[in-house]
Amino acid sequence: MSIKAIFLDRDGVVNKEVNYLFKIEDFEFIDGIFDACLYFQNLGYAIIIVTNQSGIARKYYTENDYQTVTKWMLRQFEDNGIEILNVFHCPHGPESTCECRKPKPGMFLKAKDEHNIDMEKSWMIGDKERDIIAANSARIDNTILVRSSHKIDESNSNAKIILDSIQQAKQIITE
Repeated sequence: MSIKAIFLDRDGVVNKEVNYLFKIEDFEFIDGIFDACLYFQNLGYAIIIVTNQSGIARKYYTENDYQTVTKWMLRQFEDNGIEILNVFHCPHGPESTCECRKPKPGMFLKAKDEHNIDMEKSWMIGDKERDIIAANSARIDNTILVRSSHKIDESNSNAKIILDSIQQAKQIITE
């Protein structure tokens, strides 16, 4: 049986945007992320994080640095009663021809295959247009763009909904 999922971008949605975040002491969760994820979980959604991490390809930090921060982040979710089903990351740079770097849908398709995700019942919450394009390419039409620390061209966005924060998504995702 397939499951429905909430896909979350990491930087700008789960945590405050810090260029090339790789240190736990620089990691700051977005206000309301735990409350929102508990809400989604209680509605029966699996939670999956999909994140571009070009800092690895650029050699700003290592794969091991990324994994250390990710394990710490997952413990924080767990301590708040939230199960993150999986975290997918693309370690490649913007010039890469890989299929995993958003706006390409590779991470979403891998999640679909590994966890039997029903893409039509799933949602993507991101803070950049490339998150929305990747989700749409993977047949996720339910998309939310959150206003983060950078400008969004709202008039040209493919997002179904644009919100100020992930907290507001609780008013949109109700089943």
